[in-house]
Amino acid sequence: MLPMEKIRISKLMAERGMCSRREADAFIERGWVRVDGVTVSELGSKAWPHQKITLEKQARQRQTSRVTVILNKPVGYVSHQADHGYKQAVSLITPENLYRPHKQPQRFDPSHLRGLAPAGRLDIDSQGLLVLTQDGRIARQLIGDDSDVEKEYLVRVEGRMAANGLAKLRHGLSLDGAPLRPAYVEWQNEDQLRFLLHEGKKRQIRRMCEQVGLKVVGLKRVRMGEVVLGDLPQGKWRYLREGEHFL
Repeated sequence: MLPMEKIRISKLMAERGMCSRREADAFIERGWVRVDGVTVSELGSKAWPHQKITLEKQARQRQTSRVTVILNKPVGYVSHQADHGYKQAVSLITPENLYRPHKQPQRFDPSHLRGLAPAGRLDIDSQGLLVLTQDGRIARQLIGDDSDVEKEYLVRVEGRMAANGLAKLRHGLSLDGAPLRPAYVEWQNEDQLRFLLHEGKKRQIRRMCEQVGLKVVGLKRVRMGEVVLGDLPQGKWRYLREGEHFL
């Protein structure tokens, strides 16, 4: 049975992974969106969930031109809004910090910084893979409510783990009053754990470890989906390669 109410077209587009809601509104304003072949140009327009939504060539070209970069964030930089005098990770995206520029799929252009934003958090005390993108589709893949991208972390800890602590880390803990999704956790050596998560609550791993008697003294994200940090040095960045995908 079909729903009795139409849904905003921008919301439908975001749910289908076509773009972000903000991008959808911009495309609608420019007349670059069609519903069942009919151009839509009024913000707030609605459609039935079963209707076909397509993008004009101009919108698809704009999406193709949007860049995504991979940064090896050092400790001491914040992912999002800078506070207390700390620098934002995006400030490291400069021509001088581009890793092996001769091997990159494109040359740096100042326009690549416009609207470039982190897709997922990595707190100030953590290092490793941070994705920054202009592409709302990629942001949704990584941080959308329905995101299922696996993230891998190497975590150095100290302290004595509580009884059954490893099992609790894998499943059974809660944060902010909500149960956590199952995680894969294993010892790499006597003071380092490997975490595989499908969610990213604020300071999640540190807070999980606290609940089982451990203190995190080092945290590095090394993979998000199919994209790995690899040999990218700290403080350096590169473009997402052609054919490289998170899912």
